[in-house]
Amino acid sequence: MDSYHIPVMASQCIDALNIQEGGIYVDATFGGGGHSKIILENKKVQKLFGIDQDHDAIKNKWDDDRLIIINHNYRYMKQFLKYHKALPIDGILADLGISSYQINEGSKGFSYRFDERLDMRMDQDDEIDAVHVLNEYSEIELTRVFNTYGELSKSHHLARAIVQFRKRKAIVKVQDLLDSIKSETPKSGDYAFYSKVFQAIRIEVNNEIRNLELFLNQCKDVLKPDGRLVIMSYHSLEDRCVKNFINTGNTEGSLNKDAFGNLIRPFNPLNKKPIVPNDTEVKENPRSRSAKLRIAIRTK
Repeated sequence: MDSYHIPVMASQCIDALNIQEGGIYVDATFGGGGHSKIILENKKVQKLFGIDQDHDAIKNKWDDDRLIIINHNYRYMKQFLKYHKALPIDGILADLGISSYQINEGSKGFSYRFDERLDMRMDQDDEIDAVHVLNEYSEIELTRVFNTYGELSKSHHLARAIVQFRKRKAIVKVQDLLDSIKSETPKSGDYAFYSKVFQAIRIEVNNEIRNLELFLNQCKDVLKPDGRLVIMSYHSLEDRCVKNFINTGNTEGSLNKDAFGNLIRPFNPLNKKPIVPNDTEVKENPRSRSAKLRIAIRTK
């Protein structure tokens, strides 16, 4: 389990849930089950729903009558909780980061370190993979992907290089992609550049931002008053959505006020600034370095 994904800021996340006697909770990104295992160590928990669309993640389930695994995208959280007659619930935890297992499993094509097929699907039942995006998207569409999801400067140059390369050879494996963008790769800081390129493609393949928006909008419907929403993000696009939603009740950040000018929102933030891992954790688990934890309480 630990080799699958080391849970980031585990104690902070569990403390933030403020677990209640007989409480029902959701781990919306079950992954390796690291956070879920710690949640269930608390005997107060009546039931925990672990949600994950990755079929490999479900293999990490262990025997505990209180744990119910839902092998679907968390955008369907409300639907499944309603099916299980579990509404309303006491707390939701979501760790939005890609797992160590997914990065290290070369066959999934998430990392530039392995020359494997460019898949990048978190749900293997999805039809569109990274190969489709890189070979079928137009130059304009690719520019949008790299600009919006990678926040890369000169995204149009990057898109053009890919389009020109694929005229000679299909981009199927990781090395094909690296070769196609060689002319646009900086001589220094290439690893950071590759990370942004792969992040952008992965987000597009898995429709991550839209799914996050749909998930967040359900949280206000499924949580009890005083219920906790605990979300950890790893890049600015995700964190912006989470911050806006907690502060305003929508992912766009639009303010909704009553006739007296009071802000109307379904959550009150517990921390104005995100909680970040300490130096010791970053040293032990380098992938935690970009994590930002935000906590909110459902208003009454």
